[in-house]
Amino acid sequence: MTPSLPSLAAAGVLIAVSPAMATEAPIAPKVLVISMFEHEATQWLEREKLDIKTPIAGLSEAFPDLSCNAAGLCLVTTAMGYANAASSISALVHSDKLDLSHTYFLIAGIAGVDPADGTTGSALWARYVIDGGLQWEVDARSLPKGWNTGLFGMYSKAPGEKPKSVYGTEIYHLDEALLDKAYALSKDVALADSDDARAYRALYPAAPANAAPSVSICDTVSGDTWWHGKAMSDAINAWAKLLTDGAANYCTTQQEDNATLTALKRGADMGRLDFKRIAVLRTASNFDQEHPGQLPSDSLNANSGGFMPSLENAYRVGSALTGAIIAGWDAWKDGVPKD
Repeated sequence: MTPSLPSLAAAGVLIAVSPAMATEAPIAPKVLVISMFEHEATQWLEREKLDIKTPIAGLSEAFPDLSCNAAGLCLVTTAMGYANAASSISALVHSDKLDLSHTYFLIAGIAGVDPADGTTGSALWARYVIDGGLQWEVDARSLPKGWNTGLFGMYSKAPGEKPKSVYGTEIYHLDEALLDKAYALSKDVALADSDDARAYRALYPAAPANAAPSVSICDTVSGDTWWHGKAMSDAINAWAKLLTDGAANYCTTQQEDNATLTALKRGADMGRLDFKRIAVLRTASNFDQEHPGQLPSDSLNANSGGFMPSLENAYRVGSALTGAIIAGWDAWKDGVPKD
């Protein structure tokens, strides 16, 4: 049943009533969850009863609506990849149907994971979000002597030489107070697992790869190209550390987050939202590299058993944060509570 307008108003959700009215109050989400494809969105849509649908011009044709509930939780699905993510979030930021000035944002999706930092089903909150694609690359089959990767910074001369920021979107450092609160609220959440995931991770010789999934803080690297294999993972690890002067610890790989954050940053620069109110959660659906005795190409296409647990855990862990914000809105509306 669609909630009545009085019930929406009582819940603190402002929502447009009719296109025929002279003025329309914008929707003011307390929390907006950002998913990238259908399976990530389903958990939220069904369990949080996000039944209030508002079409937003400029969203993906596959996911044209903002979906909300009466409590003030909303969700948008961007479609996958940089172009879709940036375009969808830009449309959302610029829409006059929305007031995002006090909204918290949660990017919640699945990812690959470095077995040195996590395992399938693990949930990893990001401090740094780093672009892995804004690099020069030379053919790895023809590397100069002493190079161990063909990836290196724009306008630098070799791997390990820190480049200047050319694009301004290479690194995002998310708000520490929100990160700490998100982790504190979710670190003890019981995580889903599967027999297939347990069997596959046992092929890796050490923890955390062969251990049970857990919640932790670890950084994420974005890129439209799905890199895979230990050599590539090592190069991306080095890249993340290089750009952050050793502060970042790469553990998850995904396609969209720098693009999404760039669109949100533009919105923040316009005064339409608060960039300090953004959290990024990625859950591990697969490893980013092979186990001993396996080829990277076989690893990339392997059924690691992590897909379904990662979808479930993105909701379980993410909703620990969103639920706290919604339930305690008086304490959260002016910023992350200190206690």
